[in-house]
Amino acid sequence: MKAIINGKIILKDRVLAGKALLFDHKTQGILDAADIPTGTEIIDAAGRFIAPGLIDIHIHGYLGEDVSDANPEGIQKMAEGLVKNGVTGFLPTTVTIPREELLQVADTVRGLKEKSLAWNGTAILGLHTEGPYVNPKKKGAQNEAFIQRPDAALIIKNSDIIRLVTLAPEMDEGFHAVREIAANSDVVVSMGHTDANYHQACDSVLAGVRHATHLFNAMTPLAHRDPGVVGAAFNTPVSVELICDKFHIHPAMFDIVYKLKKDKLVLITDCLRSGGLADGEYTLGGQKVILKGIECRLEDGTIAGSVLTLNKAVLNFWQNADVSVWEAVNAASLSPAAVLGLQGQKGSLEVGKDADIIIADEEFNISTTVIGGKIKFQNQK
Repeated sequence: MKAIINGKIILKDRVLAGKALLFDHKTQGILDAADIPTGTEIIDAAGRFIAPGLIDIHIHGYLGEDVSDANPEGIQKMAEGLVKNGVTGFLPTTVTIPREELLQVADTVRGLKEKSLAWNGTAILGLHTEGPYVNPKKKGAQNEAFIQRPDAALIIKNSDIIRLVTLAPEMDEGFHAVREIAANSDVVVSMGHTDANYHQACDSVLAGVRHATHLFNAMTPLAHRDPGVVGAAFNTPVSVELICDKFHIHPAMFDIVYKLKKDKLVLITDCLRSGGLADGEYTLGGQKVILKGIECRLEDGTIAGSVLTLNKAVLNFWQNADVSVWEAVNAASLSPAAVLGLQGQKGSLEVGKDADIIIADEEFNISTTVIGGKIKFQNQK
């Protein structure tokens, strides 16, 4: 048994001070320090926040590695870096790649999922396939050479590991693939890299779309005579992702979107292999990516993912939207857990949930990360 003392505990609806958080592999309770059982291992938060672990459902790479390489050692290296950012669970995310390579990634991630519970890094919660089922008109940094029509059979066959699939619904005639995936698996279908109009997007939600990938980016915009995919995302019950790096989206939009979507707003990183590294040239889906500051671009200037970390996304959201610290944390913990149907197990510091816990300072720098009750990272500074 362990207990974290001397911290500000971030619950899903308030911050609680002067209490201790008791846990083993599950959260056991919040109590007075005087009531901590004898023999309990004590962790001193030193006045910092005690919060639920963060969950990144959209991340392509980190520290020079890319999920689409299908390299087990590379994905583990990513996980060992992400845990230092307070990420306790993630969906390794592919880009638009050939079918056989997508299947290879699925096999690799499938083989790592159970192992990830034991390594000193972030746990794998499944796979996110962003593409290859996108619209060339809104491909963004996706490689057009590998774009395909939506393949429900592939997704359903691999639904033991695929948890989220991004596709352009207008490329799916009659939304047949969307309907099949929704009816025959637990895979969350997300609309993204899409040129759909408002009515097509709304109809796709009725067919089974439940999520919108990196809202505003690579989709038809909101306009007063043509509300587009953005308007459909606002006017339907789908959850939405935001890349809160203050480059992909103006900070004023953080607050606007939160007012409309509340607990259906999910912070993501959309991070590439250049994340955590110096400015320079990298690759994405066989294309050159140039990193300068927080901007990742293809050679033609197209924006290509980010180098954002999820703990800094929380900070940016908290500082630039009219939200409390617990609302900012929820957007990177409880909300993504809910997208994956894991809100009963993860995403908040409630009794009986997995003991996925972080300790962070006021700038959301991470000093301790706990996954399943085990300390996976501790900054000794």
